Amino acid sequence: MRVTTLKLGENEVAALNSEAGLVLIDTINKAAGRSWHTELFDIISCGELDAITEWYEAGGKAMLADLPALPYSEAEYAPLYRNPRKIWGIGMNYVQNEVELAAADPSEEPVCFMKPATTLIGPFDAIRIPQGAGAITAEAELAVVIGKACKNITEEDYGDVIAGYVAAIDVTAADIHARNQRFLARAKSFDTFFGLGSTLVTKEELPELLQVYVETALNGKVVHRNKLFHMKFRPDFAVAFLSKVMTLLPGDIIMTGTPGSVVIRDGDRIECRIDGFEPLCNSVRE
Repeated sequence: MRVTTLKLGENEVAALNSEAGLVLIDTINKAAGRSWHTELFDIISCGELDAITEWYEAGGKAMLADLPALPYSEAEYAPLYRNPRKIWGIGMNYVQNEVELAAADPSEEPVCFMKPATTLIGPFDAIRIPQGAGAITAEAELAVVIGKACKNITEEDYGDVIAGYVAAIDVTAADIHARNQRFLARAKSFDTFFGLGSTLVTKEELPELLQVYVETALNGKVVHRNKLFHMKFRPDFAVAFLSKVMTLLPGDIIMTGTPGSVVIRDGDRIECRIDGFEPLCNSVRE
């Protein structure tokens, strides 16, 4: 199942993807006699995503064909939601091939960082280059969306606590970070430095997750490409690891690393392309 957030006037509301277009949760509630929340953050936080998934798989998917739908070509997209309580990132996570993966140090721990919600922008929004910040880089990432509160979980618990996946773009003031590794948090935290996709792809849609490819594309050209199998710290490990640091909450977002970053400049277009996802695109402006 895929759930997309749309802009409708002053509101940003959730819809299910169907062959005909996007069917609002509000439309489904009226047709199916339900009372689910209409914003995705509330759906996840209130534990309704499982119920919607069960309805969808038990006949709801077929029912969508008979309900009014907004054509994809007419949709105005928003990020999944605006204010996740936590945005985590995993850095330096991909290796190039199986040989490098086998040679990875088993005692190594992931590089982690956090970003504030004020970094968050949606599809087609502009990344703003801060004055005097120097070189700015951007990178495509698969992000995990937490579906249930969890603490001290194991990797085996992973499937029970996540809601699904979303495309993301992480942006860094690379020159600031290069001056001192301790400046990582500041380099990651400028406004507009986190692009978040509009569509949640639920976990059932990606049974072969490690075979999924992620691409960083600049101005229409793929610059970096790799698959999740080549991660040193795979999504299940990352979620379990972070849950031992703090309680993870519904709606928290964890970026899982990138196949590579590119320098971005005024007028550029940066994309996150992931197998089975709509591309996430952000423009770049001074």
